[in-house]
Formats: sequence, C-alpha cells, structure tokens
Amino acid sequence: MGYEARAHTTPHDRRRTQEASAAADPAEESAVLVGGPADGTRIRVAGRPSVVQITYPCELDGPAGGARADALYVYRRDPRVESEPLRYGVDPASP
Repeated sequence: MGYEARAHTTPHDRRRTQEASAAADPAEESAVLVGGPADGTRIRVAGRPSVVQITYPCELDGPAGGARADALYVYRRDPRVESEPLRYGVDPASP
C-alpha cells in the first residue's frame, strides 16, 4: 500500500528558515526515513521540518459513510545530522 508524507514546521523551524533565506534561498533537501513502516524511504523536505508525518490507509470492514481510516507514524529529525541526506527516525511514542 502507498503512504502519504506531510512535514510540519514549528515556530523555531520557521525562524531558522527565515534567517537562512536572508543568506540564500532555502532549497529542498533529501532526507531518509529510518525505522518503522517507511524505513529506507527517501523524501525531499524544505526548511528542515522537525517532524514528518507518514500515513498508511487502513482497510475498512464495512460501509463507513465516506469516512476513512489511516495509520499515523511520526518521524523526528535527527539534529546531529547537518548534511544531506537528513535523517528522520520513527518516534515509537507518537500516537
């Protein structure tokens, strides 16, 4: 099954990105997801978000009236990694 990735930025991330953009236009960077169901998946991120959300669709047993269910996995950026590919590790304590 496929998955969907979303990156979320915090006010701290936005501040850092704005400071960096004064020197150079921030571009997308490559990143790799480590652990969990998306282990080894490579993605592109902009602004070095602290969290990346991965969702997998779940099968429903019966009619749901248009509702859907997704399994949610949270990956957090490893701040020790400064160059590409950035590294995001699965957070086992997330929802």
